[in-house]
Order: sequence, then structure tokens, then C-alpha cells
Amino acid sequence: MLNNGHHAQAEPGSEAGEKTGNSACSPEKRKRVVRVWCDGCYDMVHYGHSNQLRQAHAMGDYLIVGVHTDEEIAKHKGPPVFTQEERYKMVRAIKWVDEIVEGAPYVTTLETLDKYNCDFCVHGDDITLTVDGKDTYAEVKNSGRYRECKRTQGVSTTDLVGRMLLMTKTHHSNIDKNSEYQQHTDNFGKSPKGHSPWTGVSQFLQTSRKIIQFASGKEPQPGDTIIYVAGAFDLFHIGHVDFLENVYKQSDKPYVIVGLHFDQEVNRYKGKNYPIMNVHERTLSVLACRYVSEVVIGAPYAATTDLLDHFKVDLVCHGKTEVILDKDNSDPYAEPKRRGIFRVIDSGNELTTDAIVERIIKNRLLFEARNQKKEAKEMAVFQALKKRQEEKMKEQQRGLVNEEQEN
Repeated sequence: MLNNGHHAQAEPGSEAGEKTGNSACSPEKRKRVVRVWCDGCYDMVHYGHSNQLRQAHAMGDYLIVGVHTDEEIAKHKGPPVFTQEERYKMVRAIKWVDEIVEGAPYVTTLETLDKYNCDFCVHGDDITLTVDGKDTYAEVKNSGRYRECKRTQGVSTTDLVGRMLLMTKTHHSNIDKNSEYQQHTDNFGKSPKGHSPWTGVSQFLQTSRKIIQFASGKEPQPGDTIIYVAGAFDLFHIGHVDFLENVYKQSDKPYVIVGLHFDQEVNRYKGKNYPIMNVHERTLSVLACRYVSEVVIGAPYAATTDLLDHFKVDLVCHGKTEVILDKDNSDPYAEPKRRGIFRVIDSGNELTTDAIVERIIKNRLLFEARNQKKEAKEMAVFQALKKRQEEKMKEQQRGLVNEEQEN
């Protein structure tokens, strides 16, 4: 069980971007609100994006996030998986975001920072390039109004798309042993000149520290309505957000608890090779949502008497999707129905994880081409930076030799 914060921001962690020791949050600057800018495509939003925004928020007081249009993304990277309206709503649902700017320019300029009264912008320690291979943050970097935060290891859009395309049963436990998966990731994110250090796949390792960074929050308060929902929440998407937002609106003082089923349980009722994301990844994805107060990792499939009594649940909600019976063919919501506390919620959104997988498969070649193009640009920049560094080292060595000869 993880407390996730109820109308509250999470405490900063000790990664890059924490408030302690950061010059952007010195006592002098703390006398006024420090406004931070982030921007990006935020396509297929995952916990890596959320972690970047968490770190960025910790560097100041008020976080503004610019989200690019479909047209801009298609021009510079290739077709996005989600529409701009879906991406706007996903970013708004992340609890560390205070405001979003729709249709933000792809290249971050001082003009944009000044327009929204932002002190500086924050980006991960990878690189973002325009269609002609230029660093989109060059101007703000040169002016000293740029900060970096750590990229989240173990997750990338490349990785998630790869899992969806292959739907291998071992995709969340034995990535390194699955030659078919490895071959796909080689094809999907590799330019003819090799791998970029910024586009790749690595296995996610959950830590208690990471959970705490995402989960710090409050206990239920007197008068709160304890609402329980359960499910897989796989590839946490806009359909989930719409559902949770409507659940949240069921009370003036909601305290929403999300029960996440273990991977084996999800595979039992979802079939095929689900879940795409393992339970640790799904935990962080749900914890980042502003409508969620608490998460139960490995919740029982049925909403039992013990569970309802333990959490003092006032209301149990389920979407309009089919309710799959438990292993013994019993209704998992029999007890809340008996108590008269069960409610079906219409999210108004029919998007499912299956539908997202279908989008990816349908446009497989487009996404593969997009990532290979992205990697080729990154490799060109990486090689140029490497060459520049080598030349600099040679100059330093020559300088040392000359100094020794003079002495």
C-alpha cells in the first residue's frame, strides 16, 4: 500500500533537481515564485516522462509544460502515436504539472521563457534535435537558462513500442535472453552508423527510493470518501485518466485507492501476452496521476470483505468494460454490490490498451522509420561531440608536453 498524496505535491527526491543545494532555489530566489519550463512531445507518456517533470518541479515552485502539436512532431520526428488533444490531457493529469501550454514551439527560445515568465527550462540528460540536426535547446543553454535532470533508466518509447509489436511473454522479465526482442530493438532504434547513447533499451529496476519519490503523500482525512478501484492499468493512457478523473468527481473530498493486480493475475484475465508493463512500472505510472491518492501493489482480484474493511472503503467503482469472473467463477464485486457501494463509471472514453497496441502494429513501419531517423541524427551529433572532446584532450596533452620542455 502506497500513499500517493491527496491534493498535495510529492516531496523532492535526492536526484538531480532536488531543492537542496540547488542554486535555482537559493534563499534569495525563494522570496519569489521560481517558474520552471519543460517542453516535449509527451507521446506515449510513461513514468520516465513523469519522473522528468517531478525532478523539474523540485527545482522551483511552479512548473509549466509546453506540449508540441502533431504537425510539429511529424515535421521533426515522424508521426506521433497519440493525438495532440490526448497528449495535452495526459500531461495535465501528471500531479507535478501546474500548467500546460498547448502547441508549444519545437525549438525552445528565450522568447518562450520570457513569454511565460519562466526562470529557466529543464530537460533530461539526452539530446533533442530539429529536423536539420540542431540542438533544440542551444539558445537557452548559451544564455545560462537551462538545467538538466537525470533520464529515467529502463524505459523508453522505443522499448514500449517494441514490447507491443512483439508481445513476447518474457518482455518484462527476460529482455536480455529474448533474441527476437533484441533483434527488433536493434532494427527499431539503430541507425546504419550504430546505436545512439540517448535512444536505447535497458531493463527497469524498481527501488524503494523511486517509489517513495513518486508516492509521498497524506493519509485519508476525516470526511474523505474512500473510493476503491482495481485493474491492470497497463500502458497507463488517456482512457485510464478519464476513468480516474470521473471516479475522483464522485465526491467533494475523494481519496482514491487503486488496486494493481500482479502480472500473473493480469495475464489470466487479459490473455495473450499481457501485461506489457510489469507491476513495478505500472505502479509508478499510476502514482504519477493527480487523481490517485494511494496504490495497493498486488491487490486481490476480488474486492473482499477484508479489503473493504481494512481500507474503510465507502465506494467501489468499475468502468463500463466487461467484468471478468474470478478463478472460481465468482463475481469479484459481489461484496461491494451486497453492501450497496458498487458503482459503474462511464469515462466517456473507449480507448483501451488493446486499441493502442493496434495503433502501433498498424503503423509499425512508420514508427520504425521514425526511430531510425532520430537515431541517425543523434549519432551524427554524438560523433561530432566525441571528436571535439578528443581534439580538446590532444590540445591539453600538447600543452603539458610544451610546459615540461620549457621547464
